[in-house]
Amino acid sequence: MQNQQMNQQQMQNQQNMMQQNQQQFMQQPPHVITTKDFNYINDMLAWNLLAMKKAHFVATQCQDQQIKTQLDACGQMHQRHYMKLLYHFEEKQMNNSIMQ
Repeated sequence: MQNQQMNQQQMQNQQNMMQQNQQQFMQQPPHVITTKDFNYINDMLAWNLLAMKKAHFVATQCQDQQIKTQLDACGQMHQRHYMKLLYHFEEKQMNNSIMQ
């Protein structure tokens, strides 16, 4: 009986911790990008650029117009993501140069 009460209390504590963790989120991104974050973002840029290039290449080789249209749309989506990431970096860089 006592063991069951301890398990229930532990579960209650875990649920409380999860609720607290879920409620704690950043309102704004930090002013500093860690090396790990930078490497991940750099990878995201590379993945989007590669996906964009591959979709474009396959679309130029494709004979079926419907598939070609879908591949073009896929490539454009990856290009938008790539450009959005670059825009955020440029905006951040401009804001940092103004602050210095």
